Amino acid sequence: MLKELIINSTPTEVEIALLEKKKLVEIHNQKTNSNFTVGDIFLGRIKKLMPGLNAAFVDIGYKKDAFLHYTDLGPKLRSLNKFTTTSISKSQQNHLLDNFTFEPEIIKTGKIGQVLNRKHPILVQILKEPISTKGPRLSCEITIPGRYLVLTPFSNAVAVSKKIGNAEERKRLKRLVESIRPKNFGLIVRTAADGKKVADLHEELLILTEKWQQMYEQLHNANAPQKILSELDKTSSILRDILTNSFNKITVNDREMYNNIRSYLMQIAPDQVKIVNHYTSSKPIFDSFGITRQIKASFGKTATMSSGAYLVIEHTEAMHVVDVNSGHKIHSNDQESNTLAVNMEAAEEVARQLRLRDIGGIIIVDFIDMRNNENRRKLFSAMRDFMKKDRAQHTILPLSKFGLMQITRQRARPEVNISTAEKCPTCNGSGKVNATILLTDEVERDLDFIINSQPKAGLSLHLHPYLFAYFKSGLLPKKQIDWFKKYKKWIKLNVNNDYQLTEYRFFDQHNDEIRLGTLENA
Repeated sequence: MLKELIINSTPTEVEIALLEKKKLVEIHNQKTNSNFTVGDIFLGRIKKLMPGLNAAFVDIGYKKDAFLHYTDLGPKLRSLNKFTTTSISKSQQNHLLDNFTFEPEIIKTGKIGQVLNRKHPILVQILKEPISTKGPRLSCEITIPGRYLVLTPFSNAVAVSKKIGNAEERKRLKRLVESIRPKNFGLIVRTAADGKKVADLHEELLILTEKWQQMYEQLHNANAPQKILSELDKTSSILRDILTNSFNKITVNDREMYNNIRSYLMQIAPDQVKIVNHYTSSKPIFDSFGITRQIKASFGKTATMSSGAYLVIEHTEAMHVVDVNSGHKIHSNDQESNTLAVNMEAAEEVARQLRLRDIGGIIIVDFIDMRNNENRRKLFSAMRDFMKKDRAQHTILPLSKFGLMQITRQRARPEVNISTAEKCPTCNGSGKVNATILLTDEVERDLDFIINSQPKAGLSLHLHPYLFAYFKSGLLPKKQIDWFKKYKKWIKLNVNNDYQLTEYRFFDQHNDEIRLGTLENA
């Protein structure tokens, strides 16, 4: 399968798009000033115990206290707390657990007040980012993930991913990992380890134990709230989790990030370095790869499929509801097979939409009714196959007698919600509009002002595609030629699909926007 990763880096954020067969299936966004990422480890301080919820609120430096439920404490909580306090006081001799004496495990049905004390420092890991009005959700079952392995301190268990289907390979990996596992550290073998040699696994294990050592050293004299260990940035963590030999291309528009990705791949997959490309065109990278158009078509209330059938996606406080509609383009006498074909296409699109929007919680899909039980089984089986590529944990139930399919999907981050609605391009939401016949005069007036204010600046004019086509109409770009004769300067024209119909902006030779208000006040 053709898989591509397209990365758009700006000074304020990084946008990451995953394409499969040129089709957008995942979109990730990370603000460069973001302080919280799933997987980050903090030394927090318990602010409040809530016996009624059997949970605690923990201060980790976020504006809202983070939520820690009893079920997320893990059975080894007392051992973790002992390690934390002895590391802070430096009485723990080193980061290894060879001679560490385990404390008794906590029971599953216990109460929060029996195991935690208010204002007590506690080592926690971000389980879910802040969502809506809720703060981050925490866990005390600390894990340190790598590409092939996940390190689980205070455990001696070894587990192998169920996605590795070959029984002999599972046994081989378990045997190899048991032979290199440090004492009192458990390991989870990830799907990417399939076929790997012991040297590859051991090399990564050393990196993971070094991270544990960094965390141990960070705890010395630490004061809560304080970040102890950072997860990789979103770009690197996505590469770590999804990069396989089926990846064909990674394209990034920022030189520094391009070099960073190459360096990271040299560590985890040297043979994949050649697939990284630096995008240098002046055209926005998402426009060049058709991602902007796909975002506009895929988000919003309605998602239309190639056959003309469409999905209506509604969000409520408790769940998401997806309604499947056949549209008007389908003509066939065999209603049952026709309905099955629409439902199959819809199932594939639903699986894509769940990944693309990162929809979590309970999802109800109302498929078109089918009477044939065999067809209902086919649809259920197809849905499970379409969802196999989804990295989030999920459960799918067969169709109910009402034709409804229930899906639960892990939610670790806020849902991706991109507004595709645009203001009226003529009135800008005001209900009134300047005479459009004067638009070219307005452009030329602004151009004249900029050139008189900054005569040496290189200029480019960015426009909506319709305006661009108007200025470029004819055998020769008449407007550009007229401007060249008048100002002795060639004005480049560029298309921007995100602009409103009558929107235009000027940029200098460094691709920085020239704001007319700033020039007027200068």
